[in-house]
Amino acid sequence: MESTAKKLSFDENIEEMKAKPKLKIFNTPILWFALFGVITLISMYTGSLPGGMIGSLLVMIILGEAFGWLGDRTPIVKTFLGGGAIVAIFGSAYMVYSGLLPETITTSVTDFMKTGGFLDFYIAALITGSILGMNSKILVKVGLRYFLPIFGAVIGAIIIAGLFGSLVGFSLQDAILVITMPIMGGGMGAGAVPMSQIYSEMLGNEPSYYISMLVPALALGNVFAIVLASVLDMVGRRFPSLSGNGQLIKGFTYEKTKQKYDIEVMGVGLLAALTFFTLGNVLGDFVPLHPYAIMIILVAVAKVANIIPKIVLDGASQWYQFVASNWTFALLFGIGVAYTDLNTVLEALSFQYILTVFGVVLGAIIGAGLLGKLVGFYPIEAAITAGLCMANMGGTGDVAVLSAAKRMELMPFAQISSRLGGALILLLSGLIIPLLV
Repeated sequence: MESTAKKLSFDENIEEMKAKPKLKIFNTPILWFALFGVITLISMYTGSLPGGMIGSLLVMIILGEAFGWLGDRTPIVKTFLGGGAIVAIFGSAYMVYSGLLPETITTSVTDFMKTGGFLDFYIAALITGSILGMNSKILVKVGLRYFLPIFGAVIGAIIIAGLFGSLVGFSLQDAILVITMPIMGGGMGAGAVPMSQIYSEMLGNEPSYYISMLVPALALGNVFAIVLASVLDMVGRRFPSLSGNGQLIKGFTYEKTKQKYDIEVMGVGLLAALTFFTLGNVLGDFVPLHPYAIMIILVAVAKVANIIPKIVLDGASQWYQFVASNWTFALLFGIGVAYTDLNTVLEALSFQYILTVFGVVLGAIIGAGLLGKLVGFYPIEAAITAGLCMANMGGTGDVAVLSAAKRMELMPFAQISSRLGGALILLLSGLIIPLLV
């Protein structure tokens, strides 16, 4: 009996050891990831890295995932500063700034991001999949009412930022276009980056000029959004009548749907993303809107009209999640290399800049909370979802904000704000530019 017990105990220990999660980066055992990293670094610094897509994407994945992994596990940075997203951007920007990244690699990654089309490829997947993959029941249940607090957040952010900015010496154009719009734009991939390209086409200058101004605004906005989420949680506990304790509207429940992933279905999603992006570019030759904005409108109309087959909807959602899960840190690394001038970023940080960014986030809270109450939402939850989740860094910011507010169950609404709200900002930026220039 004792021998049998020892054997069972030994077997249990073995099973327990197997069950313990192993340390991984990019879903790869850390030793294997380190081996891939060593091979990449050797090829980088010996000039043996393959050119074009293969070498560029390898460097972006390896270094981007490494920076992201560190950022998501560094105290304070992971809690208040955007975690891996910020470290991936500024880590790569610092490598360029300090000369740690060989000039040939910088050129290769920059070309891959810009002329190679990787950025457009990522954005096409993100816009198509995020909108087509949304739960229609949420849109029907909440309806157009939810867009009122989103509009309130944008209006409040513009007003308060314009006021604060004018008090500290910013022009209305800089306060709104350079600071407010990127903060409210839903993150980097679908917000600040395409926005910088819109600005470049409509205002002149290179996209890198604008992205270097937009990135610090986005980073600071994310910090304030997370901190103020904790404050709103405390306000809700102090004044219970203002809060639904995680419930946006009385009587509403959200049902999650499970989805099985299929490689062939993902291929359909890839095709849909490429087609919608191409159609946006075709119509962009005739319609006075940026192709990204046209694409957003087309995808949203198709979703609401319910004319797209389920296999395309599922495929678009799955392809978007594949791209977002596997290439986001790579994209952010590329953004740091190709679009972020660290000199400009450092010059942008000042008391006046920080105060104006705070004004953006405060205005988003006030506008979303007030208009949310008008349509029957709890003000605290409306301010968190339609306000702070518009002012953070998209998906990673949503998680951080809702964690700080202790309201993770509001994630579906946070996603509406980050996805459709961010798309709204791209549309508005194209309309507002002519009024301010």
